[in-house]
Amino acid sequence: QVQLVEQGGGLVQPGGSLRLSCDSSGIIFGLHDMGWYRQAPGKQRELVAAVTTDGAIKYADSVKGRFIISRVNAQIALYLQMNSLKPEDTAVYYCNARNRFGVEYGDYWGQGTQVTVSS
Repeated sequence: QVQLVEQGGGLVQPGGSLRLSCDSSGIIFGLHDMGWYRQAPGKQRELVAAVTTDGAIKYADSVKGRFIISRVNAQIALYLQMNSLKPEDTAVYYCNARNRFGVEYGDYWGQGTQVTVSS
């Protein structure tokens, strides 16, 4: 059974930082591209950052220069360091694992963790 478990969300003031983590089990981590998505109330889920099995990274324009995604294959873990947080970063953040050979081979989601940026 595949499980992705996010941790690290919470309430932070504007300008603050949070570090999200995603622990996975039940998948071959090295065969999956990993990503962080977020969904704010009334909005569609959007990609925040992603890292492939080869280490290629992409970020949404809205978080470039502020967020850093990293994966540690030995720990079977994915991280998202979020700095200079803004109120518009408030959302539920989801961890995603997608088989590098295509979604038909596996596309998994965590349960999400709430991030609230407010003074």
